[in-house]
Amino acid sequence: MTHVIVVGAGQAGSSLVAKLRNSGFEGEITLIGAEPTPPYQRPPLSKKYLLGEMELDRLLLRPEAFYSENNISLRLGVAVDAVDADAKTISISDETLSYDHLVLATGSAPRRLPASIGGALEGVYVVRDLKDVDQMAPEFAKGRRVLIIGGGYIGLEAAAVAAKKGLKVTLVEMADRILQRVACPQTSDFFREVHQSHGVEILEGVGLKELTGDGRVRGAVLSDGTVLELEFAIVGVGIAPATSLAEMAGVMLDNGIQTDAFGKTSVSGIWAAGDCASFPYRGGRIRLESVPNAIDQAEIVALNIMGNGKEYVAKPWFWSDQYDVKLQIAGLNVGYDDVITRQGGKEGSVSFWYYKGDELLAVDAANDPRSYMIGKRLIEAGKSPAKTAIADPATDMKSLLR
Repeated sequence: MTHVIVVGAGQAGSSLVAKLRNSGFEGEITLIGAEPTPPYQRPPLSKKYLLGEMELDRLLLRPEAFYSENNISLRLGVAVDAVDADAKTISISDETLSYDHLVLATGSAPRRLPASIGGALEGVYVVRDLKDVDQMAPEFAKGRRVLIIGGGYIGLEAAAVAAKKGLKVTLVEMADRILQRVACPQTSDFFREVHQSHGVEILEGVGLKELTGDGRVRGAVLSDGTVLELEFAIVGVGIAPATSLAEMAGVMLDNGIQTDAFGKTSVSGIWAAGDCASFPYRGGRIRLESVPNAIDQAEIVALNIMGNGKEYVAKPWFWSDQYDVKLQIAGLNVGYDDVITRQGGKEGSVSFWYYKGDELLAVDAANDPRSYMIGKRLIEAGKSPAKTAIADPATDMKSLLR
């Protein structure tokens, strides 16, 4: 009987095993997760879950009974120690499992601060999994001082939760502006204003020199000489694809685990999906860190394990929730040379449209779901409306789709 082993019980892993069974796969399925909790949603961790607005059972992607009911062996709280690609086996503690297909859905790991600058002090947190958030939750008491290191979406979302809970928040970003790596200056300006209106102190073009404390973090020294007192710190300086098992198996890497358009790696019988996988896209190669990508890519890999031979065509979209602002992003803005601002129909709603020449690449829509949906459909259809039409508030957006 064909045996599919999936390593990584996150969004991609859970989606893949469900798709296999729902598509009529009758072989053996094993889903292995390092955490003791059944597969759960990660985005609400740093928002609704941390705010106490969502219970653990609502985080679960599927009821735990789903796996047993569908004859999926769910192995939780275990780590894979070794992969032997020639023998097609993996090792867990003193147990060896044979596979016909091995899927690496190992996700990514947060980048941490070096211990030499205080990264190992107690009270220094990252935001990635349930354990991280459960550990930091008691720190969020009104009036306490927190330093957020990193002005990307993770850092800004953490700052929003802290500010909503009444903490004194300082955020430092080494680059010239928040969101510099992922968004245009207009989107940065919008979110800077939102955070400052909620009392967050944002320091841009300033790095962290070191965190200080005697076992527990008590303060920070910034690159400009500023000294801060604080009770705890959150590090949001990006994530790195988890590739150690792929390396062990001799799989080729390229900004993550290199796959072809079908999800196959360079080693026979081994596939990859989700945050850890890089794949062909528009003549190049990308790796997407998003829930929609994890689901869609994993489902294509499931079908291809069953012999469907279907290429994965990514339709990138992302979101971020901060205070009462919902940011929705369609497309990839890489290579843009112009940004058109369109005011939404309601106060506080706006969208930023990225162009390369006359080609529409991406849309950032803040509290403007209509612009997001239309922008997404235009990008997926390869249509690029005139910039003047986007800038004109009188333009009937639906007409752009015709």
